[in-house]
Amino acid sequence: MGILKTLTWSGLAVVALGAGVLYSGLIDVGADAPHSAPVRALLETARERSVAVRARGIQVPDLADEAMIRAGAGNYDAMCVGCHLAPGLTETELGRGLYPAPPNLGEVGYAGDPAGAFWVIKHGIKATAMPAWGRSMDDPYIWELVAFLGRLPSLDAESYRRMVESSPGHRHGGGSMGPEAAQGGPAHGPSAPVEVPASEVHIHGDGERHVH
Repeated sequence: MGILKTLTWSGLAVVALGAGVLYSGLIDVGADAPHSAPVRALLETARERSVAVRARGIQVPDLADEAMIRAGAGNYDAMCVGCHLAPGLTETELGRGLYPAPPNLGEVGYAGDPAGAFWVIKHGIKATAMPAWGRSMDDPYIWELVAFLGRLPSLDAESYRRMVESSPGHRHGGGSMGPEAAQGGPAHGPSAPVEVPASEVHIHGDGERHVH
């Protein structure tokens, strides 16, 4: 009985200590303050296991279909490059400020796990910048993105650009991008070069020019 009482009081003390730390504001939630090694390991393990369990049983279609790969290129260029980069692009202003840093998909693709990649694209990841694209994007279009990820690491900058230009452009399905996209057609074609007024360009302290 004494042991049980001791364990109970010890548990309450740990809870009280944890609550005190949380309420004190000692935990720095700034994106420029990395997690400690134990916290990072805990979060990464939780993420990996969560995705693995939920992606189990997902049926993967034929991702070698060239039409799927080409179609995925347009959406990747429109939706993913700002965080996950592309061949010939080593950094973006947005990606530099994110923590945890988004993986460079130009190097890792879907990392040998197409079902997991599909689940992450569809459902997103809490407390990161990864959105749940499934809220505005039908499954076939998500699979096109996954198919393209399988090809992406083998592309150089020129072949990447050619594939994007040959794609149907930015399209979602599901009606989120307007009636044409809801019918499966392209909502936006490949981007054409545009003249940017000088007033829309600003220079950061690092000397880089950025367009907004």
